[in-house]
Amino acid sequence: MRRPTVFSLFRDQSVFMTSVMGIMTFLAVLALGIAMAIGGGVVRWNRQWDSFATVQVTNVDNVKDVRKKLDDNRDKIESVRELSDDEMTRLMRPWLSDAKNGVLVKYLPKMFEVRFKNKSDMNAVRESVGRDARFVSHSDALRPSLSAGWKLVTILGGLLALIIGTIGICVSFIARNTAMLHKRELEILNQVGASDSFIVRQMQTIIAKICVAACGGGFLAAVPILLIVLSVAHSARVGIMAMIGFGMMGWILLGIMPIAIIVFAIIVTKKTTLKILNQE
Repeated sequence: MRRPTVFSLFRDQSVFMTSVMGIMTFLAVLALGIAMAIGGGVVRWNRQWDSFATVQVTNVDNVKDVRKKLDDNRDKIESVRELSDDEMTRLMRPWLSDAKNGVLVKYLPKMFEVRFKNKSDMNAVRESVGRDARFVSHSDALRPSLSAGWKLVTILGGLLALIIGTIGICVSFIARNTAMLHKRELEILNQVGASDSFIVRQMQTIIAKICVAACGGGFLAAVPILLIVLSVAHSARVGIMAMIGFGMMGWILLGIMPIAIIVFAIIVTKKTTLKILNQE
């Protein structure tokens, strides 16, 4: 037979607890989701361009020599693509005053996009063409962007830790406040022989019911926002933004987050209640 709850939270406390847990779950899911999306984007972007490099020839007289040196290293190169003048003009359009008729057009460098079979082959080709052209690996060129991405992940991880800590403080405060308000009931329960574990289960039942409702609401509110963020990133189709996202495992981790928060709140409630009971 199911045992009824002997005491419960007051209405104001229930509203406060539900609101706090819902907001904290919402923020926790968003922080975790965005952190995973950015982290996944950084990894995919780095893996995609890890074997690419750009060879920039600023002196027209060196173009033939660079072509020959690239041909001599075909055993190390997967593919070579020479950018046409029209492509270079489109790339540099924001910096050119008048597209094809601009004065700077004739000074545009000749560029080769090179994909290597192995990342280790880059150094040999770099040394070979280094005197006649500027060799820039995509991973080196994108290092500031990748570093910024990892810094964002670290910041979001710290934010997630602060959110979890806030949840623990709020749950501990509510449990302590509830126990003090129901001090008379606790004394009666002790007098009739109720064990500490029975009282703890009463508190855990109350907190668990509130957390299930609040965490569920927070999770459902966060998912649409997260989907919008991912959609905006993908629609940009520019650089690392297009790589942001996560797969099925990411969604599983997001689904585990509310459950982990509920379990965490129940554990904090147990420790706080036992501490109060042992003090009396």
